[in-house]
Amino acid sequence: MKKTKIICTIGPASEDRKVLTSMMMNGMNGARFNFSHGTYEEQKRKMDLVKELREELGLPVSIILDTKGPEIRTGKFSEKEIQLVEGQKYILTTDEVLGNNEKCSVSYKGLINDVKPGDRVLIDDGLIGMTVVEIKGSEITCVVNNSGIVKDHKSINVPGVAVRLPAITDGDRQDILFGIREGIDFVAESFVRKGSDVEEMREFLDKNGGENVKIISKIENKEGVDNIHDIIEASDLIMVARGDLGVEIPAEQVPLIQKKIIKACNLEGKPV
Repeated sequence: MKKTKIICTIGPASEDRKVLTSMMMNGMNGARFNFSHGTYEEQKRKMDLVKELREELGLPVSIILDTKGPEIRTGKFSEKEIQLVEGQKYILTTDEVLGNNEKCSVSYKGLINDVKPGDRVLIDDGLIGMTVVEIKGSEITCVVNNSGIVKDHKSINVPGVAVRLPAITDGDRQDILFGIREGIDFVAESFVRKGSDVEEMREFLDKNGGENVKIISKIENKEGVDNIHDIIEASDLIMVARGDLGVEIPAEQVPLIQKKIIKACNLEGKPV
């Protein structure tokens, strides 16, 4: 029996019956459904197809709900895209404004309380870097470190900063309730920062009929790495989400961190 499992994300190219059958026949062990995209109607249609085919083929293919998780994003802009220039000052505000080449709004109102001058801010998966220079009222003034283009609803990361976002968003709760009704086997909890985040997820599952749903904790930031032992203890499985981790942590450190996490999981007998 092979110990390494193959998890496949079910998207537009793979939801075809013939394609999905081929994937299952060639070793797919888990079907991942990304709840950052798609409607419940679309997700249900794909989940039903997986259930139908695994029954027909007699294969134990698990269903994994990957949560959107707590995240920070830019607001909307007055134009399709805004050009930022290295060295310019740019304001991130918790006020609701239509973004331009001087400022834009952010989705997380508590950001002004979490960052301080000198902290780095990364936009659009790290494509644009900024440094915080001043915080005043509802505005965070930054200096742009490299030129680039910013658009509506792009990701914002603050490496090394312990942001006080909720472990599970209201949207995640609704998604998970849907997943429980559809008989999911695993929930992949995004942006896990500490063991208590996993415990909160466990409590929510237990209270809503998801006692048998296993938790995969996704390690995607420095805080999650720092608290890895508590997270491993509280989790059923661990996922090293290298893409997001490589935004918050220097890319050259990711392989070493991955090896340390794998070793820690092996010592605790937890799949990773």
